[in-house]
Amino acid sequence: MKVAVLLSGGLDSTTALHWAHRHHEVVCALSFDYGSNHAARELECARWQAEQSGIPYHQIDLRSISAHLQSALLSGADAIPAADYAEDNLKQTVVPFRNGIFLASAAGIAESNEAEAIVIAAHGGDHALYPDCREDFMSAMAQAISLGTYARLQILRPFISNTKEEITAIGAELGVNFAHTYSCYCGREQHCGTCATCRERRESFIAAGIPDPTAYEA
Repeated sequence: MKVAVLLSGGLDSTTALHWAHRHHEVVCALSFDYGSNHAARELECARWQAEQSGIPYHQIDLRSISAHLQSALLSGADAIPAADYAEDNLKQTVVPFRNGIFLASAAGIAESNEAEAIVIAAHGGDHALYPDCREDFMSAMAQAISLGTYARLQILRPFISNTKEEITAIGAELGVNFAHTYSCYCGREQHCGTCATCRERRESFIAAGIPDPTAYEA
């Protein structure tokens, strides 16, 4: 199947890229610059991963949309709470309808590139915090995109029931170079090591029993 992959440059989407590259024909990797704190570092990794795999890479500028959205991810590193994902204050990091905006944009680009499906790395660990990562949302969005495209595009979500630990293990089996992925919501040169995404990243490597190549400040 010909697929387009949503590629942020983080651990999950990079693993999804390699999964798609093994199981399908990837016609393009799509990254979205929505003005997040960590955009520069994350998108640099996304481009590197696509180019190393020989996959056409497209970066789409959505900053004109995100300028109208409220989220700690769009407000500078000082706005990022250093707490576990289970903490209620992590709702501050939600970018309203982010995956909906991404998928709607990707549908037109994917169909224009003769893709038959879009691959997204939404996973089980995000369900509690992010409503646009849950399967009921993904199912509804998949139906809308199928009905709204001549290609009857599908949405493939291979990790929708997986934990971060399991995705890390899958990535290792696929040969992902994790050193060229980025997770820190603060957007520093090195991962801060204290924000929720850094802590989740580090814990996933430990739980999966896989060496972590990440340099953390703390």
